[in-house]
Amino acid sequence: MRLDVFLHAVCLLKSRTLAKEACDRGRVTVNGAPAKGSHTVHAGERVRVDLGTRVLDLEVTAVPPGRTSRREAAACYRLRSGSSEETDDKERAES
Repeated sequence: MRLDVFLHAVCLLKSRTLAKEACDRGRVTVNGAPAKGSHTVHAGERVRVDLGTRVLDLEVTAVPPGRTSRREAAACYRLRSGSSEETDDKERAES
């Protein structure tokens, strides 16, 4: 499955167009390297998505056959970390 389709299918981004634009702008990496929307996603890969206010770092556990429900989508990846810049700023201020 294409990376942009995967991001949309597992409900991380609202549309495939937004997912493709995020890939084109370099906001999505796979295993540490910038990835195009056409990259084929495989189980075991690490995907990092910079949403502007949040950065999601996840591991793909399964590739769904198509668009899934939110409940089924949660089984397709494991969130390794999900931070927001606001939270990071607060933590830096407290240090």
